[in-house]
Amino acid sequence: MGLAVFGVSNADFAGDGGTIRHRNRSGLGENLRQQLQHPLLRALLYLLVIAAIVLGNSAYQGGNLTGASLGAEAIWGDTAWRLALTEHSKLNPWALLLGAIAAAILWQGRYQLIERWLIGLVLLMSLAFISSMLLTQPAWSAMLRGLFVPQLPEGATLTVIALVGTTVVPYSLFLHAASAARKWQTTDKAQALAESAADLRTAIPLGGLITLAIVSTAATAFFGKGLTLSNAGELALSLEPLFGASARYLMALGLLAAGLSSALTAPLAAAYALQGLLALNPQQFRLTWLLVMLIGITVSSLGLKPLSVIWFAQVANGILLPVITLCLLVAVNAKALGRYRNNRRQNLLGFSVLAITLLLSSRTLYLALS
Repeated sequence: MGLAVFGVSNADFAGDGGTIRHRNRSGLGENLRQQLQHPLLRALLYLLVIAAIVLGNSAYQGGNLTGASLGAEAIWGDTAWRLALTEHSKLNPWALLLGAIAAAILWQGRYQLIERWLIGLVLLMSLAFISSMLLTQPAWSAMLRGLFVPQLPEGATLTVIALVGTTVVPYSLFLHAASAARKWQTTDKAQALAESAADLRTAIPLGGLITLAIVSTAATAFFGKGLTLSNAGELALSLEPLFGASARYLMALGLLAAGLSSALTAPLAAAYALQGLLALNPQQFRLTWLLVMLIGITVSSLGLKPLSVIWFAQVANGILLPVITLCLLVAVNAKALGRYRNNRRQNLLGFSVLAITLLLSSRTLYLALS
């Protein structure tokens, strides 16, 4: 619940900036470039964005495709063609196939097509994960009590921060602002803001519900019983003897949809971030997301674990999130926005979010560096 409120606030500010400046196709990257005129500050921000979003998303893309592959394997099992390809090439064929599908969707370059794919995958993921939660029958009273009176188990701080870091990520702000700038190019500003807000108030709470469904399913089926898992694919396979075949296929389908949807957004967000900051042309934009995609396919198909790169990206994201939040607050209070500037209530919420990002980032950096 807290993650959903936090995510709505930050994404709402990003969407406002992209929507109101839509006639200039101005996303978050463009706004940051306009705000920071000092060469040193601009260079530092650019390096931070490249480290956190471009390099980070390249590493995360491998995880996205690996997660989707685990879901596919749990659904279709060890088919003859997969075993043959793996034996001869020593590569993960599902990562190659799913990476190629994601690249083909992005290659079309049509916003409406990409949006339809993402909506379909998110709906499929939601149905699968929420149905899995209902099948496993978690302790509803304990869950509700935890929502309103949260408790942090001993030694779980890093896990909680990881959940926050994977739910509220800086790259999603770049993606949302750029998408808003393109979706509402010709719409009246007031109508565009209303539609953008409605989108957020549906999508982000749904994301929080999906996170709740995954965590509660794992807690009910395994961790509450003292069992351990080495990856998410084992979660799907191990549900079958406990709750039947339908639970296995639902969880696997959710993993497949989640991985494939993230495999679309991670390269796209990296390209949008660089395009906004460096004013990339369409060919350079396509080359950016294609490079992130290829790195992800390589990492996943070879079974690599770029832990050093992921650690570095986590540190950079820890620094970047409060910086981006502060820049968003400045952007949505600019005089150029006129009557669409933030009001006092929105600014109070915004500075509360900024304080939370500073606390989370400080804790993340402390844990990462120690």
